[in-house]
Amino acid sequence: MSDILRHGRYVLAENPVTALAFALFVLIMLLALFGPYVVPHDPLASDASHALQSPDAQYWFGTDQLGRDLLSRIVVATRLDLGIAAASVLLALVVGTAMGLAAGYFGGWTDRIIGRLTDTIMAFPLFVLAMGIVAALGNTIANIIYATAIIGLPLYSRLARAETNVRRNAGYIEAARLAGNSEFGILVWHILPNILPLLVVQTSLTLGYTMLNVAGLSFIGLGVRPPAAEWGIMVADGASAIVSGEWWVALFPGLALMVAVFSFNLLGDGLRDIIDPRSRT
Repeated sequence: MSDILRHGRYVLAENPVTALAFALFVLIMLLALFGPYVVPHDPLASDASHALQSPDAQYWFGTDQLGRDLLSRIVVATRLDLGIAAASVLLALVVGTAMGLAAGYFGGWTDRIIGRLTDTIMAFPLFVLAMGIVAALGNTIANIIYATAIIGLPLYSRLARAETNVRRNAGYIEAARLAGNSEFGILVWHILPNILPLLVVQTSLTLGYTMLNVAGLSFIGLGVRPPAAEWGIMVADGASAIVSGEWWVALFPGLALMVAVFSFNLLGDGLRDIIDPRSRT
């Protein structure tokens, strides 16, 4: 552990971009946790007298068509977007990893069935599949989480399967069998800890992609329902205002989404540099 921490400090000190990604991640987490308590205005309060007001000293990011403060709505939306994306990724991680472990370790019919299931999911354009699931089940937050988790399953299942398949006949696994460990115990206590770092890196990379999917569903009307503050809804509301010159309505929510995805992608690269022993010098 001390070796990983020492290497982590080295990576952050030598790579300013990675350090920036970690700083942005901390900022996003703080906004998600404490943002709703420190926003300057009520994110749901309408004021027709201040509708489509450009950024000024009172409204730093301006207001939308209903006179709601964009800065407050963007900050409050951080918790919702990050919460949905994190729940979806966690669900995909747990289920997909379990599927991959079983397929890679036992092989045979288990591998074939799980492989056909993941192939079936990947046969569809993933965002279109998520749209279909949400449209069929209804655009509740729970269904959005399920839909985005389903399209993320193949990534974790295939990664876990490949890594488990490589390790199932390794020397330390044979030693664990000879020591009397059960098959379940070998999977949980010997194989899973060795592939978990790779899964953590994949989780960070997938989180930004999932946030884009959640915002995309909201943008086309299949995601979170108004008047909830959500980045995709806010970009959709501002798209029609760009033509008439109210650029700030779509710009600032779009920038917030871009920064979040940017930070999670770079965070994944940084975690790979820290966790992967082959990147250490």
